Amino acid sequence: MLSESQVVRVGREDGAGARAGAVQWHRGDAPGADRSGHFSLWEVCESCISAEVVAAVDVNTVANEVYKHNFPSTPLWAKTIEGITLAEFNRLSFDMILMSPPCQPFTRIGLQGDVSDPRTNSFLYILDILPRLQRLPKYILLENVKGFETSSARDKLVETLKKCGFKYQEFLLSPTCLGIPNSRLRYFLIAKLQSELFSFQAPGQILENFPDQEPKASVKHRVAASLEKESGFMPPKEEYIDPNSGSDGGSGQCLQKEAFVFKLETVKEMEQKWNQDSNLSIQMLKDFLEEDGEEMSQYLLPPKALLRYAFLLDIVTPSCRRSTCFTKGYSHYVEGTGSVLQTAEDLQLQSVFKSIEMLSEGEKLMKLSTLKLRYFTPREVANLHGFPPEFGFPDKITIKQRYRLLGNSLNVHVVAKLISLLTG
Repeated sequence: MLSESQVVRVGREDGAGARAGAVQWHRGDAPGADRSGHFSLWEVCESCISAEVVAAVDVNTVANEVYKHNFPSTPLWAKTIEGITLAEFNRLSFDMILMSPPCQPFTRIGLQGDVSDPRTNSFLYILDILPRLQRLPKYILLENVKGFETSSARDKLVETLKKCGFKYQEFLLSPTCLGIPNSRLRYFLIAKLQSELFSFQAPGQILENFPDQEPKASVKHRVAASLEKESGFMPPKEEYIDPNSGSDGGSGQCLQKEAFVFKLETVKEMEQKWNQDSNLSIQMLKDFLEEDGEEMSQYLLPPKALLRYAFLLDIVTPSCRRSTCFTKGYSHYVEGTGSVLQTAEDLQLQSVFKSIEMLSEGEKLMKLSTLKLRYFTPREVANLHGFPPEFGFPDKITIKQRYRLLGNSLNVHVVAKLISLLTG
């Protein structure tokens, strides 16, 4: 369902008027690895192009179960990409490739092994196969983490595309550019087999917005300037505030006119959050949340996590217009894996955190518990990723497995718009 790399031959009308098929592959990092990849069929559906999936490929058993649950009629190949021969690729005769190579060789916190990392083998195999296909696909879309754009793998991709006659454009995009309150910055490349450039193509540049949108910097400036004029608020000069200094603060609280710096944040970090929460073009989180019920108690942060990570949490409320990137470790690890939701909206974070370090452990826990902090549910993360209501998991897929699959996913709306640009 959520795939690491895919090829897709998008629907088109051929000379005889018959609709062509689509090929989609899904690949984990290694056989049996608990990892999904990124793409699904929803992106193709939302892009309003017709398509017939003729093959989906994945070695990840969990991802395959979810894929079959959502797309039961699609042929599913339980094999590696390297296990697909040139002859098999030729028989599939696809029109589009959607690929999302494993990101670990390019992440900032990883070893950055690039093409020397064995996990790039599937990607390099595709680059080797591409020029030798009997019929080149018309379209290619690639996704990876920020950092891929400076890699040798990217250079090899561009070299292969040029050799095969593709025109391409690169992007660095986050769902926030489409009004979705979730930061998930990713590198994208779209390529088309044609002699003419894209109408919006900027050779040598990486676009940070869609062609029909204003440049990111000008949008931010316009929004901030407008709000400053209305409220009279000007972000303070940069400084650090100690959590026990007595200053009121709340890193995750939606910033109002009386802005503050909380915990160990710099003003630069605070200003970024202020800009996000003040951007009226972005929806509020409450539009993506499930209704509260007794079952939500299972998502409350445990006491140990509250005491150990309180000052590191990115805390948001339903009225906020932002959330940080959800990773595959969400709920299993606390720090840096995604925002948590404050469900006691009537409380101000600064009233809870003020001088909290001076309290006993029991008193700290009592105060922190009043915020009713919980993790976003898998369904809510899926909502932020743009998955439709009909998307679901088989009952046997655990909550931890759901978070891992979603943490490796992409935003459906972003990819769908890229596909529309590519095929339009």
